[in-house]
Amino acid sequence: MADKYPKIIVEKNPSQARLDELDFKSWPKWGCSPGKYHLKYEAEEICYIVKGRVKVYPKSSSSSSSSSSSSSSSSPSPSLDAEVEWCVEFGAGDIVTLPKGLSCTWDVSLSVDKHYMFLHHSS
Repeated sequence: MADKYPKIIVEKNPSQARLDELDFKSWPKWGCSPGKYHLKYEAEEICYIVKGRVKVYPKSSSSSSSSSSSSSSSSPSPSLDAEVEWCVEFGAGDIVTLPKGLSCTWDVSLSVDKHYMFLHHSS
């Protein structure tokens, strides 16, 4: 199942050497209050989470818009093809790499402050 989703990499408790290597304090800052945010990444992003807590719910790369807005269904048990609530959690002190092309929902439970940088690979 997870191979249908773009890969989100979370580095928990990075070493001081890793933080120094990234020099994240020179990157732009961004923040948001608790809530849900729908995002699409046009470039790969690496970020250092200064504070906050987030659950990111990726949209499947194989999902189509035909099932995205079905009206309230009262089916008691979802079929195997139903969209699964799969998420990646991260928070203060983590380094996160979000891939180009990722469409997702950020569910922010604690206000986020982060330093970020877009990575542009030559191809």
